[in-house]
Amino acid sequence: MQRKTRRKVTIRDIADLVDVHHSTVSRALSPEKCDQISPEVVKKVEKAAKKLGYYPNIVASSLKQNRSFAIGVLIPDLMNPVFPPIIRGIQDTAEAVGYTVITANTDDEEAKERDALRMMQGRSIDGVIIATARRTDPVIKECIDNDIPLVLVNRTIDHDGVNAVVIDEDFGIRAVLDHLISLKHTNIAHIAGPQHTSTGYHRARVMADHLRVHSLRSDLVEITEKFTVEEGRRAFRKLLARDNGFTAIVAGNDLLALGCMDAMKEIGLLVPENISISGYDDIQFLERMSPALTTVLVPKYEMGSQATRILLDMISGENNGPGELRMQPRLVIRNSTAVAYK
Repeated sequence: MQRKTRRKVTIRDIADLVDVHHSTVSRALSPEKCDQISPEVVKKVEKAAKKLGYYPNIVASSLKQNRSFAIGVLIPDLMNPVFPPIIRGIQDTAEAVGYTVITANTDDEEAKERDALRMMQGRSIDGVIIATARRTDPVIKECIDNDIPLVLVNRTIDHDGVNAVVIDEDFGIRAVLDHLISLKHTNIAHIAGPQHTSTGYHRARVMADHLRVHSLRSDLVEITEKFTVEEGRRAFRKLLARDNGFTAIVAGNDLLALGCMDAMKEIGLLVPENISISGYDDIQFLERMSPALTTVLVPKYEMGSQATRILLDMISGENNGPGELRMQPRLVIRNSTAVAYK
């Protein structure tokens, strides 16, 4: 016996149930047009759509508007706890207006970034948010050359011409240093992030400038290749072998700080009794450590959300041109920093 196929519910079915014109239903179910209809009618239409089991035809809508209603996101390392809140901010903001988010982890490798971008182009994404940017980045040039709307988040590049949502690194690093200087630290080291990234480079530059303003040493620096715990551990050992006169460390991010703390524990040094340590980003669970890590809180979710709003404005033609949005971080003082022991 042949199984009977259930007829697909249409907008006209909803219109009949609610007793409105089908164009009203169309507008009520459109995230971009629902504000043209009264909230009461929108609620009735949504209730009727749910009751009838109606699902919008994304393919048909995409063809009609010449959009895929999908955006791509390039992430350097999904294992880095700084990125999931950024992705959540992107996803919540995009899905609220009917967009799908396609996320790709690139392991911070240029070849993987290119492959991921081309995969996304194959799916006709309307735009892309990039968290993988290097200060000089051919992948971004490829986006520009192919007229792909893009917004950078967390990192930026050395030249103007692209939209970016980043942190006010000057404010963040100066807040950490002023805190340590108030605790009588005069020999402050820096475990710097990769210098091909804006985050690694700008934090190191501000650190050196601010130390010189206070007539303090600015040469106690070790540069890492990646923002990882392993690199933090390696850099601390190298720094200690070169000069053991420092009483505090400002790490380029929280993972580097955790690596420093691991290396100290391995050789019997205590935080903060022997060396004070601070991080940057305020990833999850730092407050539950012992000692809890002093760090700079970065508004990660908000950065993702803001980057998405800017990208959606670009896609709809409402963006007024490239610019950099700098978001304010906040120093979070915990007990990994204390008065200098020397």
